[in-house]
Amino acid sequence: MLLVLGLSHHSSPIALRERFAFPEARLPEALKALRDTNIANEAVILSTCNRVEIYAATSLEPATGFAALKEFLLNCHNYVDALTDEIYAYSEPKSLQHLFRVACGLDSMVLGETEILGQLKSAYDLALKGGHTGPRLNKAFQRAFNVAKHIRTSTNIQRGSISVASAAVELAEKIFSDLSRHQVMILGAGDTSEKTARALLSRGARSIIVSNRSHDKAVALAAELGGRAIRFEDWTEAFETVDIIVSSTSAPHYLLDRAKLTPLMKRRKNQPLLLIDIAVPRDIEPEVNFLENVFLYNIDDLQAIASDYLKQRQEEAAKCEQIIREKVDAMLRHRALSGLDVRLALGH
Repeated sequence: MLLVLGLSHHSSPIALRERFAFPEARLPEALKALRDTNIANEAVILSTCNRVEIYAATSLEPATGFAALKEFLLNCHNYVDALTDEIYAYSEPKSLQHLFRVACGLDSMVLGETEILGQLKSAYDLALKGGHTGPRLNKAFQRAFNVAKHIRTSTNIQRGSISVASAAVELAEKIFSDLSRHQVMILGAGDTSEKTARALLSRGARSIIVSNRSHDKAVALAAELGGRAIRFEDWTEAFETVDIIVSSTSAPHYLLDRAKLTPLMKRRKNQPLLLIDIAVPRDIEPEVNFLENVFLYNIDDLQAIASDYLKQRQEEAAKCEQIIREKVDAMLRHRALSGLDVRLALGH
């Protein structure tokens, strides 16, 4: 039985999601702990800006399995408050449908985006290399990846779609109509930051400054983008020259708060400043939004931009949903015919 337990942008605000985010370095330990509890025979944990989900193959009954997975998730993050509608749980066949929908970008904030597929593959690869998957999850995830490829090639779900990065750029253009007069700073040289920087440059941004904890990585990305790199401990020194800051680091605490920003804004003579915080946990304290001429937007705020494109893709999404239903039904029929459930129960 494949169970899915999680919370996403559909069910939970960012303030709650960031409480449950798993830093990548903690995932191997969390997977091992989950399997050591005997809750799951196989497990994959997906943790992104928009969702935290546990995929578990288990012999437990769904109600018992869901309760155990929820307790595990709460204990991992020392969370003592009650969770009700903020968390969701699926058993087969809905768990398979959900996995396929996630892989195809149909459950994403930006309908049809492809970034989640790479994130899902990375989560699965980490669990696979750690020995935390087996025949049930291997088959389910490989089939999900195949379905995602099929949907990309047989539908137009990506037509008119935008990524989180390009949604951030559209937001920048609403604040600064002409990006050619504005310099951008990227905090964090990861994949999302790179895509955002490239999108800003393609829309005419004047130049890019890259700062990252690993300075070598910042130098390499800056060279690719024709920008310049500054050391992470020195990024505030360039504050007066930038109008847009895109932050996407893995810092466990705020990089920028109201107390730190107030004197920096005085140095820049209160010129308008756009802060796009696409990190989870967040890099920027929400209270900075109360400062004059400061415009702060987080990952959830991008939903408003993404929603403008939904009507263009609803017809294609309906086709994708039908394909997923057919693929799930076919998978379950094949498994029943092959007797996989019986062989797994017998330990073969």
